[in-house]
Amino acid sequence: MAKEKVKRKAAKAEAKGKSSGPRMIAQNKKARHDYHILDTYECGVALMGTEVKSLRLGRASLVDGFVQIDGREAWLHNVHIPEYVQGTWTNHSATRKRKLLLHRAEIDKLESKSQETGHTIVPLALYFKDSRVKVEIALAKGKKEYDKRQTLREKQDLRETNRAVAAVRRRQGIA
Repeated sequence: MAKEKVKRKAAKAEAKGKSSGPRMIAQNKKARHDYHILDTYECGVALMGTEVKSLRLGRASLVDGFVQIDGREAWLHNVHIPEYVQGTWTNHSATRKRKLLLHRAEIDKLESKSQETGHTIVPLALYFKDSRVKVEIALAKGKKEYDKRQTLREKQDLRETNRAVAAVRRRQGIA
């Protein structure tokens, strides 16, 4: 009986255009190009009201963002959330540092790993999950220039093989 109620609620929400899954606000595609992603974490962000309203409009940039651990707390730096247009004197600063909500063990692990040479913590995505703003951060290691070229070459080769397979299937009528 309870499962049927949940299914009906989900169907109603979908019909209204609302989904219970995460709704993407911003992604950092450059980070996946510039770094080897070693480990990812999902964490909450402590935000002001005008920041959330601005994010609901789908405006944010993670390009220059990074995470720094100070005094056993994780802070998100240089993430640009523009000021809310209808905000008043309570508006926020666009690139202020924001506290990340992580468990103590996760912060300790990230701190010890990020102190190794060449490792950093970068934000990958910013999204709404059940009406809360979440950020996906990653422990990453910088790529060399030849690694970047190799990754692009592999993607290109994969695309070409997929096209060739699709063409053969079309000719054979398999589709």
